[in-house]
Amino acid sequence: MTFAPLTGPEREPSQFVGFAGNRIDRQSENRSEESLSQALADPRVRIMQSRAGRIYVKIGGAEPDAYFSRVEAEAMNAKLDNAVLLGMSELGPVVVAPGSVEPDDLPENIKAIDHRSIYTQGLLSSEATGELAQGAALLIWHHTHKFCGRCGGRTEMRIGGYKRVCTQCETEHFPRTDPVAIMLAVKGDRCVLGRSPHFAPGMYSALAGFIEPGETIENAVRREVLEESGIRLGRVAYHASQPWPFPHSLMIGCYGEALNDDISFDGKELEDCRWFDRAEVREMLAGTHPQELRLPPSAAIAHHLIRFWAEAE
Repeated sequence: MTFAPLTGPEREPSQFVGFAGNRIDRQSENRSEESLSQALADPRVRIMQSRAGRIYVKIGGAEPDAYFSRVEAEAMNAKLDNAVLLGMSELGPVVVAPGSVEPDDLPENIKAIDHRSIYTQGLLSSEATGELAQGAALLIWHHTHKFCGRCGGRTEMRIGGYKRVCTQCETEHFPRTDPVAIMLAVKGDRCVLGRSPHFAPGMYSALAGFIEPGETIENAVRREVLEESGIRLGRVAYHASQPWPFPHSLMIGCYGEALNDDISFDGKELEDCRWFDRAEVREMLAGTHPQELRLPPSAAIAHHLIRFWAEAE
Protein backbone atom coordinates (compact mmCIF):
# COMPACT_ATOMS: atom_id res chain seq x y z
CA MET A 1 0.00 0.00 0.00
CA THR A 2 1.37 3.43 -0.93
CA PHE A 3 0.78 6.79 0.75
CA ALA A 4 -0.02 9.42 -1.91
CA PRO A 5 1.77 12.43 -0.34
CA LEU A 6 5.05 10.47 -0.38
CA THR A 7 4.87 9.07 -3.90
CA GLY A 8 5.84 12.22 -5.80
CA PRO A 9 9.14 12.93 -7.58
CA GLU A 10 12.26 12.16 -5.57
CA ARG A 11 13.62 15.67 -6.12
CA GLU A 12 11.13 17.95 -4.43
CA PRO A 13 10.15 21.29 -6.03
CA SER A 14 11.91 23.36 -3.35
CA GLN A 15 15.26 22.17 -4.68
CA PHE A 16 14.81 24.14 -7.91
CA VAL A 17 14.77 27.61 -6.31
CA GLY A 18 17.56 29.91 -5.24
CA PHE A 19 19.05 29.73 -1.71
CA ALA A 20 17.74 26.16 -1.32
CA GLY A 21 20.91 24.18 -2.11
CA ASN A 22 22.32 24.14 1.41
CA ARG A 23 23.79 20.70 2.20
CA ILE A 24 25.38 21.64 5.51
CA ASP A 25 25.11 19.10 8.31
CA ARG A 26 23.98 21.56 10.97
CA GLN A 27 24.67 19.08 13.82
CA SER A 28 22.13 20.96 15.90
CA GLU A 29 22.00 18.26 18.57
CA ASN A 30 25.75 18.64 19.19
CA ARG A 31 26.03 22.43 19.53
CA SER A 32 27.93 23.51 22.63
CA GLU A 33 29.86 26.50 23.93
CA GLU A 34 33.01 24.99 22.36
CA SER A 35 31.53 24.33 18.91
CA LEU A 36 32.72 27.56 17.29
CA SER A 37 36.24 27.50 18.77
CA GLN A 38 36.64 23.87 17.75
CA ALA A 39 35.54 24.68 14.21
CA LEU A 40 37.93 27.62 13.94
CA ALA A 41 40.78 25.42 15.18
CA ASP A 42 40.11 22.87 12.45
CA PRO A 43 42.63 23.38 9.59
CA ARG A 44 39.84 22.59 7.10
CA VAL A 45 37.61 25.44 8.26
CA ARG A 46 36.17 27.64 5.50
CA ILE A 47 35.01 31.12 6.44
CA MET A 48 32.51 33.33 4.63
CA GLN A 49 32.64 37.06 5.33
CA SER A 50 29.60 39.31 5.07
CA ARG A 51 29.24 43.03 5.69
CA ALA A 52 26.19 45.28 5.26
CA GLY A 53 24.33 42.82 3.06
CA ARG A 54 27.38 42.04 0.92
CA ILE A 55 29.54 38.94 0.82
CA TYR A 56 33.27 39.02 0.05
CA VAL A 57 34.04 36.97 -3.06
CA LYS A 58 37.41 36.12 -4.60
CA ILE A 59 37.38 36.68 -8.34
CA GLY A 60 39.84 35.98 -11.12
CA GLY A 61 39.99 32.22 -10.63
CA ALA A 62 38.19 29.50 -12.52
CA GLU A 63 35.00 30.55 -10.70
CA PRO A 64 34.09 33.00 -7.90
CA ASP A 65 35.03 31.75 -4.42
CA ALA A 66 33.33 32.95 -1.22
CA TYR A 67 35.43 30.89 1.20
CA PHE A 68 38.51 32.04 3.11
CA SER A 69 40.94 30.12 5.28
CA ARG A 70 41.37 31.23 8.88
CA VAL A 71 44.72 32.79 7.99
CA GLU A 72 43.12 34.76 5.14
CA ALA A 73 40.17 35.83 7.30
CA GLU A 74 42.42 36.97 10.16
CA ALA A 75 44.58 38.95 7.72
CA MET A 76 41.39 40.79 6.70
CA ASN A 77 40.44 41.39 10.37
CA ALA A 78 37.27 39.34 10.11
CA LYS A 79 35.28 39.54 13.35
CA LEU A 80 35.76 35.92 14.34
CA ASP A 81 34.55 36.61 17.89
CA ASN A 82 31.14 37.33 16.34
CA ALA A 83 31.25 34.46 13.86
CA VAL A 84 28.52 31.85 13.53
CA LEU A 85 29.10 28.16 12.91
CA LEU A 86 26.88 26.95 10.08
CA GLY A 87 27.81 23.30 10.46
CA MET A 88 29.90 20.62 8.78
CA SER A 89 30.28 20.16 5.03
CA GLU A 90 32.04 17.34 3.22
CA LEU A 91 35.15 19.56 3.16
CA GLY A 92 35.06 20.53 6.83
CA PRO A 93 33.38 23.11 9.08
CA VAL A 94 31.82 26.23 7.54
CA VAL A 95 31.70 29.52 9.45
CA VAL A 96 30.31 32.94 8.55
CA ALA A 97 31.82 36.03 10.13
CA PRO A 98 31.13 39.77 9.93
CA GLY A 99 33.65 41.39 7.62
CA SER A 100 35.69 44.43 8.66
CA VAL A 101 37.11 45.72 5.38
CA GLU A 102 35.17 48.42 3.55
CA PRO A 103 34.32 47.46 -0.05
CA ASP A 104 36.56 50.20 -1.47
CA ASP A 105 39.51 48.92 0.58
CA LEU A 106 39.36 45.30 -0.53
CA PRO A 107 42.21 43.87 -2.67
CA GLU A 108 41.62 43.89 -6.42
CA ASN A 109 40.90 40.16 -6.48
CA ILE A 110 38.14 40.40 -3.83
CA LYS A 111 34.77 42.06 -4.34
CA ALA A 112 31.92 42.77 -1.93
CA ILE A 113 28.79 41.64 -3.79
CA ASP A 114 25.27 42.14 -2.46
CA HIS A 115 23.38 38.99 -1.57
CA ARG A 116 20.59 39.61 -4.08
CA SER A 117 23.03 39.88 -6.99
CA ILE A 118 24.74 36.67 -5.89
CA TYR A 119 21.42 34.86 -6.21
CA THR A 120 19.97 36.54 -9.29
CA GLN A 121 23.19 36.25 -11.30
CA GLY A 122 24.07 32.74 -10.14
CA LEU A 123 27.59 33.79 -9.14
CA LEU A 124 28.10 30.98 -6.62
CA SER A 125 27.19 27.31 -6.54
CA SER A 126 23.77 26.33 -5.22
CA GLU A 127 25.45 24.89 -2.11
CA ALA A 128 27.38 28.11 -1.41
CA THR A 129 24.30 30.26 -2.03
CA GLY A 130 22.32 28.10 0.40
CA GLU A 131 25.03 28.50 3.02
CA LEU A 132 24.99 32.24 2.40
CA ALA A 133 21.26 32.32 3.13
CA GLN A 134 21.78 30.52 6.42
CA GLY A 135 24.70 32.72 7.46
CA ALA A 136 23.18 36.02 6.37
CA ALA A 137 19.96 35.37 8.29
CA LEU A 138 21.89 34.50 11.44
CA LEU A 139 24.23 37.51 11.24
CA ILE A 140 21.40 40.01 10.85
CA TRP A 141 19.51 38.38 13.72
CA HIS A 142 22.54 38.75 16.01
CA HIS A 143 23.02 42.35 14.88
CA THR A 144 19.43 43.27 15.79
CA HIS A 145 19.17 41.30 19.04
CA LYS A 146 22.05 42.63 21.11
CA PHE A 147 19.66 43.60 23.88
CA CYS A 148 17.06 41.56 25.73
CA GLY A 149 13.43 42.12 24.78
CA ARG A 150 12.38 41.27 28.34
CA CYS A 151 14.57 43.50 30.52
CA GLY A 152 16.74 45.51 28.11
CA GLY A 153 19.99 43.93 29.29
CA ARG A 154 22.84 43.15 26.94
CA THR A 155 22.78 39.68 25.39
CA GLU A 156 25.69 37.39 24.53
CA MET A 157 26.07 34.85 21.73
CA ARG A 158 26.13 31.19 22.77
CA ILE A 159 26.45 27.67 21.30
CA GLY A 160 28.14 28.74 18.10
CA GLY A 161 25.61 31.44 17.24
CA TYR A 162 22.27 29.68 17.68
CA LYS A 163 21.28 31.34 20.92
CA ARG A 164 21.70 34.62 22.78
CA VAL A 165 21.43 34.84 26.55
CA CYS A 166 20.67 37.98 28.54
CA THR A 167 23.50 38.88 30.92
CA GLN A 168 20.99 40.31 33.43
CA CYS A 169 17.86 38.15 33.55
CA GLU A 170 19.34 35.11 31.74
CA THR A 171 16.44 34.91 29.28
CA GLU A 172 17.34 32.79 26.27
CA HIS A 173 16.67 34.14 22.78
CA PHE A 174 16.74 32.03 19.61
CA PRO A 175 17.06 32.92 15.91
CA ARG A 176 13.82 33.79 14.18
CA THR A 177 12.38 32.87 10.81
CA ASP A 178 9.51 34.93 9.43
CA PRO A 179 7.03 32.84 7.37
CA VAL A 180 5.76 34.48 4.19
CA ALA A 181 3.02 33.03 1.99
CA ILE A 182 3.56 33.49 -1.74
CA MET A 183 0.78 32.20 -3.93
CA LEU A 184 -0.56 31.90 -7.43
CA ALA A 185 -4.33 32.14 -7.69
CA VAL A 186 -5.49 30.13 -10.70
CA LYS A 187 -8.74 29.39 -12.48
CA GLY A 188 -8.72 27.24 -15.57
CA ASP A 189 -6.12 28.60 -18.00
CA ARG A 190 -5.72 31.91 -16.17
CA CYS A 191 -3.70 33.11 -13.18
CA VAL A 192 -3.59 36.31 -11.14
CA LEU A 193 -0.37 38.35 -11.18
CA GLY A 194 0.31 41.69 -9.54
CA ARG A 195 2.79 44.49 -9.91
CA SER A 196 4.30 46.36 -6.94
CA PRO A 197 5.52 49.95 -7.42
CA HIS A 198 9.09 48.93 -6.51
CA PHE A 199 9.29 46.21 -9.20
CA ALA A 200 11.53 46.62 -12.22
CA PRO A 201 9.71 48.01 -15.28
CA GLY A 202 7.32 45.51 -16.82
CA MET A 203 7.63 42.89 -14.08
CA TYR A 204 4.65 41.02 -12.68
CA SER A 205 4.72 38.38 -9.97
CA ALA A 206 2.71 36.14 -7.68
CA LEU A 207 1.04 37.77 -4.67
CA ALA A 208 2.68 37.46 -1.24
CA GLY A 209 2.31 38.46 2.39
CA PHE A 210 3.43 37.60 5.91
CA ILE A 211 1.69 34.85 7.82
CA GLU A 212 0.27 36.28 11.04
CA PRO A 213 0.31 34.71 14.53
CA GLY A 214 -2.35 32.03 15.01
CA GLU A 215 -2.92 31.69 11.27
CA THR A 216 -2.59 28.57 9.14
CA ILE A 217 -0.68 28.73 5.87
CA GLU A 218 -3.89 28.08 3.94
CA ASN A 219 -5.82 30.85 5.67
CA ALA A 220 -2.95 33.29 5.20
CA VAL A 221 -2.99 32.51 1.47
CA ARG A 222 -6.74 33.12 1.29
CA ARG A 223 -6.55 36.33 3.33
CA GLU A 224 -3.67 37.87 1.40
CA VAL A 225 -5.14 37.12 -2.01
CA LEU A 226 -8.51 38.56 -0.96
CA GLU A 227 -6.90 41.68 0.54
CA GLU A 228 -4.65 42.36 -2.44
CA SER A 229 -6.86 41.37 -5.35
CA GLY A 230 -10.43 40.84 -4.17
CA ILE A 231 -10.24 37.23 -5.34
CA ARG A 232 -11.77 34.64 -3.02
CA LEU A 233 -10.00 31.28 -2.85
CA GLY A 234 -11.34 27.81 -2.24
CA ARG A 235 -8.81 25.00 -2.07
CA VAL A 236 -5.18 25.84 -1.29
CA ALA A 237 -2.26 23.51 -2.03
CA TYR A 238 1.34 23.79 -0.85
CA HIS A 239 3.98 23.46 -3.57
CA ALA A 240 7.48 24.53 -2.45
CA SER A 241 9.43 26.77 -0.08
CA GLN A 242 12.48 29.02 -0.32
CA PRO A 243 14.83 30.43 2.34
CA TRP A 244 14.87 34.19 1.84
CA PRO A 245 17.61 36.07 3.76
CA PHE A 246 16.11 39.56 3.42
CA PRO A 247 16.45 39.49 6.35
CA HIS A 248 15.34 36.06 7.66
CA SER A 249 12.19 34.80 5.97
CA LEU A 250 10.88 31.52 4.63
CA MET A 251 8.80 31.86 1.47
CA ILE A 252 6.03 29.25 1.42
CA GLY A 253 4.76 28.78 -2.12
CA CYS A 254 1.15 27.70 -2.73
CA TYR A 255 -1.54 27.53 -5.37
CA GLY A 256 -5.07 28.72 -4.71
CA GLU A 257 -8.33 27.90 -6.47
CA ALA A 258 -9.96 31.20 -7.49
CA LEU A 259 -13.73 31.30 -6.98
CA ASN A 260 -14.58 34.64 -8.64
CA ASP A 261 -13.36 36.63 -11.65
CA ASP A 262 -13.66 40.29 -10.63
CA ILE A 263 -10.40 41.84 -9.39
CA SER A 264 -10.35 44.75 -6.96
CA PHE A 265 -7.19 46.37 -5.55
CA ASP A 266 -6.59 49.67 -3.78
CA GLY A 267 -3.61 50.87 -5.83
CA LYS A 268 -1.39 51.28 -2.76
CA GLU A 269 0.37 48.00 -2.20
CA LEU A 270 -0.06 47.06 -5.85
CA GLU A 271 -0.13 49.43 -8.80
CA ASP A 272 -1.67 46.77 -11.03
CA CYS A 273 -3.24 43.35 -10.62
CA ARG A 274 -4.96 41.34 -13.34
CA TRP A 275 -5.63 38.00 -14.94
CA PHE A 276 -3.12 36.53 -17.36
CA ASP A 277 -3.91 33.57 -19.59
CA ARG A 278 -1.48 30.67 -19.96
CA ALA A 279 -0.38 31.67 -23.47
CA GLU A 280 0.53 35.21 -22.33
CA VAL A 281 2.47 33.87 -19.34
CA ARG A 282 4.39 31.57 -21.63
CA GLU A 283 5.34 34.61 -23.72
CA MET A 284 6.60 36.32 -20.57
CA LEU A 285 8.64 33.25 -19.70
CA ALA A 286 10.13 33.15 -23.19
CA GLY A 287 10.88 36.88 -23.25
CA THR A 288 8.64 37.41 -26.28
CA HIS A 289 5.75 39.33 -24.72
CA PRO A 290 4.65 42.09 -27.15
CA GLN A 291 4.57 44.66 -24.31
CA GLU A 292 7.86 43.35 -22.87
CA LEU A 293 6.18 42.22 -19.66
CA ARG A 294 8.32 39.80 -17.66
CA LEU A 295 8.49 37.67 -14.54
CA PRO A 296 10.86 37.48 -11.55
CA PRO A 297 14.29 35.85 -12.11
CA SER A 298 14.38 32.09 -12.58
CA ALA A 299 15.78 31.34 -9.11
CA ALA A 300 12.83 33.06 -7.38
CA ILE A 301 10.08 30.86 -6.01
CA ALA A 302 7.54 33.16 -7.70
CA HIS A 303 9.08 32.31 -11.07
CA HIS A 304 9.00 28.62 -10.22
CA LEU A 305 5.33 28.73 -9.18
CA ILE A 306 4.37 30.55 -12.36
CA ARG A 307 6.47 28.35 -14.68
CA PHE A 308 5.24 25.11 -13.13
CA TRP A 309 1.64 26.19 -13.72
CA ALA A 310 2.23 27.67 -17.18
CA GLU A 311 3.98 24.57 -18.50
CA ALA A 312 1.39 22.15 -17.11
CA GLU A 313 -1.00 20.63 -19.58
